[in-house]
Amino acid sequence: MKLPQALLVVLFVIISLPSLAETNSPLTDEQKQQRRIIALAPHLVESLYAIGAAEQIIGTTAHADYPEDANNILRVGNYARLQIEKILQLNPDVIIAWKTGNPSDDLARLEKYNLKVVYTAPTQLEDVAAEILMLGELTGRNEAAKALAAKYLTRLTSLKKTYSQLTPVKIFYEMWSRPLRTVANNALLQQQVELCGGFNPFADALDDYPIVGLEQVLTTLPEVVIQPNPHSSDSPDGLDWQQWQHIPAAKNNFILHPDPDKTHRLTTRMLDEVKILCEQIDSARQFYQD
Repeated sequence: MKLPQALLVVLFVIISLPSLAETNSPLTDEQKQQRRIIALAPHLVESLYAIGAAEQIIGTTAHADYPEDANNILRVGNYARLQIEKILQLNPDVIIAWKTGNPSDDLARLEKYNLKVVYTAPTQLEDVAAEILMLGELTGRNEAAKALAAKYLTRLTSLKKTYSQLTPVKIFYEMWSRPLRTVANNALLQQQVELCGGFNPFADALDDYPIVGLEQVLTTLPEVVIQPNPHSSDSPDGLDWQQWQHIPAAKNNFILHPDPDKTHRLTTRMLDEVKILCEQIDSARQFYQD
């Protein structure tokens, strides 16, 4: 199978990482397929399932609920705290940790017990492919990982070519309502907005997820408001944007409710929801251009 150039670059980076290299007594794929793994994030579990490594997962964290069978995996903590004693009892061969999504002090304790901890820290949409390749290397499922990563990058490239250079649509992304928080800078959700040809007036904020004032938002007159489902106006803490009919998004009913279980998780399934989001933003674009 001929790999796309972008995937070849990603693969080179992955095999060059010293933390992933099997420098001492390299394991065969068959041996890697026997590794007992603790995956400390829902998106890691989902990607392990996608490359056929589900049976190797012996522990994970809260909210790892896709696919359905993932609900049966033993929980060993959440984003705030890990159950160190339980992890030690499981004695995993590899712990895959999300560098910015797991408690650093707990991870440091695990390393002191000489457990093998592999870190992942995706910062770009393309890094989903890199992570899949890393998981394929760890589990001896390189071919499945290469195929999945190549398909993901092809879809990502296609979406960018289709939407990113179209006429910008002014967007406000309601990441959280109280306090009102949005996306900006290099946040992965901001990258999704840019991929879809959205213009975020707060994109240059120093923080990836800055707190903003409601009056600030209203004065930008957003043409589209993105309000993920769990924080929609149906929630007691959610904002009902329809009460501000002077903003185009409310007046023209362009309040979008993407599924955060897809858009917030760094897996290939993310693009399913991003594609829908891009199509909805494009509908708004065409409306305002008429």
